[in-house]
Amino acid sequence: MTLLLSFMSYAIVLSAALARMGHRSHTTPSSGGPRQNPSRLLIVGATGGTGRQLVTQALERGYVVTALVRDPSRLQVDHPQLTVTQGDVLDEAAVEAAVRGQDAVLSALGHKRFFYPTRILSEGTRNILRAMDTHGVPRLVCQTSLGIGDSAGRMGLYYTFFVIPVILPFYFWDKTRQERMVAGSDVEWVIVRPAVLTNGGKRGRCRHGRHAGSFLLTVRISRADVADFMLNQLASDTYLRTAAGVCW
Repeated sequence: MTLLLSFMSYAIVLSAALARMGHRSHTTPSSGGPRQNPSRLLIVGATGGTGRQLVTQALERGYVVTALVRDPSRLQVDHPQLTVTQGDVLDEAAVEAAVRGQDAVLSALGHKRFFYPTRILSEGTRNILRAMDTHGVPRLVCQTSLGIGDSAGRMGLYYTFFVIPVILPFYFWDKTRQERMVAGSDVEWVIVRPAVLTNGGKRGRCRHGRHAGSFLLTVRISRADVADFMLNQLASDTYLRTAAGVCW
């Protein structure tokens, strides 16, 4: 019983820390009128589940897409409007070369190094923001996760009290650094915080905003719907310089 209470206390403290360290919106979303759509996109993290959906859906929408990937063989998408550039997001020169000439950047960065501290997400994002500043690329749409900042606890009890504190604490710490880096930048940024990701099909609709998610039940959303929502942010100012949770 003492051990259980100690663990619950740890989970509560961690959740409070993620709430404090992640981005907390100080303004309400705008009315979100349409804006001029960019035409050239850089997608970072393109070989991950959400990244592949971003590439596929962006090409379907007619965008000219550049995908920055460490291993081009993992993408396996062939299209006349797709350029696959080999490079590591932690390589500042590679990121700068990929960002040059783009109209917007979509980041679906992720990794599976869960069990020890890393700064892959935050350092990679730092390189993206530096390159965007250098080349005057205005808009960044960045995927993080529910459970951070003012969405702390909104992935449901199972994630709040087990998955995040036991399996993913280092990963989520780096996500908080990533969010703070994005929110402190001068670019036109939108943070997208998905629920638990699935490989389901695109429904084309989801709950979104600061209050998306559940403090009790595990909430989910498909990677296809996350990609759809992220691409929609390129032509809307609804969530400009704020963080939107997304779930079914």
